[in-house]
Parts: sequence; structure tokens; C-alpha cells
Amino acid sequence: MTSLPIGLFDSGVGGLTVLKALRSSLPCEEILYLGDTARLPYGTKSQETIVRYAVQAAGKLVERGVKMLVIACNTASSVAIEPLQRAFPDIPVLGVVKPGATASCAATNNGSIVVLATESTIRGNAYQREIFALRPDVQVTGLPCPLFVPLAEEGWTDGELVEGIVARYLDPLFASPLDAAQQKAPDTIVLGCTHFPLLASSIRNVVGDRIHIVDSAETTAQEVKKLLTVRGLLHTETSCGRTRFLTTDDISRFARTGSWFLGLPIEVDDVELIDL
Repeated sequence: MTSLPIGLFDSGVGGLTVLKALRSSLPCEEILYLGDTARLPYGTKSQETIVRYAVQAAGKLVERGVKMLVIACNTASSVAIEPLQRAFPDIPVLGVVKPGATASCAATNNGSIVVLATESTIRGNAYQREIFALRPDVQVTGLPCPLFVPLAEEGWTDGELVEGIVARYLDPLFASPLDAAQQKAPDTIVLGCTHFPLLASSIRNVVGDRIHIVDSAETTAQEVKKLLTVRGLLHTETSCGRTRFLTTDDISRFARTGSWFLGLPIEVDDVELIDL
């Protein structure tokens, strides 16, 4: 079996929530993570720029020798997965949108789903397309939550202030009377940005226990394992795999902020500064 690493990239450290899920699901795999922190956020860029950045980031990982590419960024997944599949036809490419959409379709009981994401992801309708392809009968609401990203980046993930901001976004859907055009209140939330799992507890406190919350990081990790198994690429050795980090900007900030997302300390010496 190959010992080549799985390559993940994101515009910053949000994709480390995907890495965390992968480490839990596939502890023996080697993982190489690239955070393009010099050019974040991708969510405010044009589609052409996002595709260019994604191809450059993925190309750097392919140069290092990876057996699979995981786009650990919802914004890039929403517009760049097909260009990446064309650019790198010899290795499997997986984004976070399709696994999240699939899980939300399985989770909903009343057929009403709300996607929380960046403005760019919502504008691109990627989740809506994937969900409707699976369940054309469902009602999908896209809700941009731009303040969630800086909250997560600062490590502000709980408390009265954070829950107040979450409620400001979500109360119109979950706490206020529905307007005539909306048939059903959502029973399922998709965390459509890899930053958002850090806010999951605050979101849960606002919407209550009856709402399904789908974490695209967890569902992506499950899909990676399935795909590696089908392709015969799964690493079967019992030793724990290494995790290596690449970043395009301040190493110290990447290590500090990334530790919040990964839930484990990242040492500065484990991070390599690169240029794209």
C-alpha cells in the first residue's frame, strides 16, 4: 500500500476542522495541509480568482506527491472542483460540498434545509444544486453568515456575545413567524463553511436540540475513507501517520490560530512557509 499523503488545502485554517475529522477517522494516514493565509479570504474573490488560487494551491500539494486532493474549503469546492479534476486527472479530488449536501438530505425529516456559509458560497448556489440533485422535493434556504469567520479566527466561539450574533442571523428563520412564501421551518442546518464547526455549540444553544446540525468536515472525512478504500489507496499500517503543514503567510499566527481549529497544539517548527 502507498504511504503517500492525503493533500488538503484551504484559504486559511478553517480546513483544519476537516483535518481533525480525518485524523480521527484515518489515524494511520499521512496528511499534508496547505493554508493559503496570505490570500484569504477566498469568499470575497471572483470565481475566476478562486479557481486560479485553488489550482495553484493544489498544484503545490501535487508537487509534494499526494495520492488524493481534498478541497477543505466550501468556497473553493463550490466553484473549483471541476477545474481541479481536469487539471489533475490522475488523482481523486473531493470537495466538502457534496458530502455535506448528501448528509443533509439524509438528516432532514420535513424536507426543509438551511445552509449557513460565506456570501460567495451562497451566491454560487453549490449546495442548492447538490441538494436538489439528490432531493428535488426539498426546500433549501441559503443564509450567508459573514461574521462567523472572524469570530472563529479570533477564537470567540461561545458566550453571550457569540450567541447574540448567531441569534441575529438565525432568529428570522427559527424564532420568528414564517412569511407566507415559506412553507416549513428548517429542521436541518448545514455548516457550509469549515470555520463554522467551531461555533456549533453556540448554534445549538440558539436553535435548540430538535434541529439537525450537519458538519461537512465529518461527512467529508467519511467520504475520503470510502474513496481511498474503493481506489485501493487506504494506508493499512498500524503506526500513526504524520501531519505536515504549509502556509503562505505568518507561521506563528498559523500555528496559534490553527491550534484552536485542530484542537491540538501546532508547533511553529511543524509549519513550513511557502510561496504560491
